[in-house]
Amino acid sequence: MKKVEICLSPELLHLYDIKDKNVVIVDIFRATSTMMAALANEVISITPVLNLESCRLLEKDGYVIAGERDGKTAEGFSLGNSPLAYLEKKFSGKKIAMTTTNGTVAIEKTKSFAKNIILGAFVNLSSTAEYLISLEGDVLILCAGWKGKFNLEDSLFAGALVSNLHPHFETDCDTSIAMRALYEGNEHRMRIFMGQASHAKRLQNHNIEADIDFCLSQNIYDFIGILKDGKLISQKIEN
Repeated sequence: MKKVEICLSPELLHLYDIKDKNVVIVDIFRATSTMMAALANEVISITPVLNLESCRLLEKDGYVIAGERDGKTAEGFSLGNSPLAYLEKKFSGKKIAMTTTNGTVAIEKTKSFAKNIILGAFVNLSSTAEYLISLEGDVLILCAGWKGKFNLEDSLFAGALVSNLHPHFETDCDTSIAMRALYEGNEHRMRIFMGQASHAKRLQNHNIEADIDFCLSQNIYDFIGILKDGKLISQKIEN
């Protein structure tokens, strides 16, 4: 049977064998949630970029550039990391180049080795689980964390995904067992529980509670985000 594991931070990635695995990148507050919002609102593609300088250079090639550091829009960038910025198809037909504090780093660390790289977000949790069940191969859920540290929101999503993959996947990963139990014990009070998270409080200090609410919304989209030829695109689930 296929197996699922959770890596709680990119700093722990060296402890896992990621070659030929389906890797789910998770940055709930807010990169992967924002990417899903952009793709749902007809952005053509999102090119994840490791640093601000490289991202800026893509503006001259026609990209709309999005840069975030420490929860704020980086100086000189059109966009930061808010999912709400993409609603109402404001950037329909555009190509986005994006760099964030945590999420794009996680993508960069895995893209050369993984079989597939898929975005993980509550906004399309069920579709992501359905797609992974349809694929051959084991799954590694990589939490972007916060500057290398564990964070609550990514880990909670990882547990939710493990729960949704049951019974199609097995696990002998203690982290997967623990995070599934964490999610299943708190799924009825997600917003209250997540209100304790350090990054939620960090974002509240920037007066973006609406972003938090969006990022915790479940199953509002019915497609996946997947990396193809270095670009994140939307892909419908085939029935």
